[in-house]
Amino acid sequence: MTTTTASSHEASTARRRRPGRLVAVLPAHDEEAGIGAAVDSLRQQQGAPERIVVVADNCSDRTVEIAVAHGAEVVETVDNAHKKAGALNQVLDELLVELAAEDLVLVMDADCALDPGFLVTARRHLEDAGLGGVGGTFRGGPGGGFVGSLQRNEYARYERDVRRLGGHALVLTGTASVFPVEVLRAVVTARRSGLLPDTGAAGQVYDVHVLTEDNELSLALQHLGYRILAPIGCTLETEVMPTWRQLAAQRLRWKRGALENLLDYGWTPVTRRYWGRQLLSLLGVVATTLYLASILVGLVVGMQLHWYWLALTLLFSVERVVTVRSRGWRHMLVGAVIVVEMAFDVFLQFVQARAFAQAALGSERKW
Repeated sequence: MTTTTASSHEASTARRRRPGRLVAVLPAHDEEAGIGAAVDSLRQQQGAPERIVVVADNCSDRTVEIAVAHGAEVVETVDNAHKKAGALNQVLDELLVELAAEDLVLVMDADCALDPGFLVTARRHLEDAGLGGVGGTFRGGPGGGFVGSLQRNEYARYERDVRRLGGHALVLTGTASVFPVEVLRAVVTARRSGLLPDTGAAGQVYDVHVLTEDNELSLALQHLGYRILAPIGCTLETEVMPTWRQLAAQRLRWKRGALENLLDYGWTPVTRRYWGRQLLSLLGVVATTLYLASILVGLVVGMQLHWYWLALTLLFSVERVVTVRSRGWRHMLVGAVIVVEMAFDVFLQFVQARAFAQAALGSERKW
C-alpha cells in the first residue's frame, strides 16, 4: 500500500500544547528480573507519572507479584495472541477513552530503567504540538560478557549519532517513548479511515501483524504530519542480549521488520529517506563481503594487499576509537583492536544479509 503524507496536522507546529497527566504503560511477559527496577525508575522521576500500569501478558513467573509490591497497577491480558503489540492495544483501547486529549502516555519496555530527568524533558519538548512523540536514547545494561560489552559500545555510538543530529531520530524505540493522547487517537482514526496501513489491526494504535511495531508507529506518525524526536536528556538503560544467538535473533527481527514496514507503506515522501538507508545498508553488506574476500584471496594466493585497503582498515580503526570515547579509555582500546570490532560488525552484516534474503523470499515471519 502506498500512502501520502497528511497535511492536517502540519499547522499544529505553530501552536503549543499543554501536557496534562502522564500514564506509564509497561508491557511485560515474564519480566520478574527487571520489572521492579523499571517501576522504581519511574517513581524516582522528576515529575513522576500519575499512574504506572504494568500489562502482564501471559506471564508464568512472579512479574505480577513484584509489580504490585513496587506499587504499580497490573492489568492482565485476555486471550492475547499478538504479543507486545496486542497487549498494548488491549490497555490503550481503554486508556484513550478515559484520558483527556492533552494527557500523555509513556510506553516503556519492562527491562528498561529511565534516567531521572527523562519524563520532565519529554514533557517540555511535547509542548510543541508539532511533535507526535518523544523517545529516548539508551545505554546497554550490565552483563552479557564479551558480546554484552560490544553492544554497549554500539549503543554509545548510536546515542552519539542522535545527539550530533540534534535528536532527530529515525524511530521512536520501544524502550521508552511518550505520546500525547490526541496523537494516538489520530493514529486510530487514520487506520480506520484507510489513511494508514491497517493489516487487520481493527483500528488500534499498534499494528499487530508486523515484527517491529515501534518502527511502524514512527512511520505512521510522520505520515500524519507529525515530527518525532529523541532529545538530549531522554536517556535510559536497557538490557543487552547475553548470547550471540539471542543477539542474532533480535537484530534479524529488527531488520526484517523495518524492511517489511517500508513495503507496507511503499514509496512516499516520508519513506524515501528510510529506503535510502536500507540501500546504504545493503551496499555495506556488499562492501564488507568484498573486503573480506579480497583479504582471503590475498592470504591464499599470496597477493599483496594494496595501500588503499590498509588505509581503509586504519580509517575504520580510528572511527571505532573516536565514536566510543564516552565509555572511557578501556573501551577505546577495544575499538582500536581492529579484529575485535570488525568481527562484531561482520556478524551484524551477515544478520542483515539474512534479513534482506528473508524479506525478498517472503519466508515465514517469526517473533
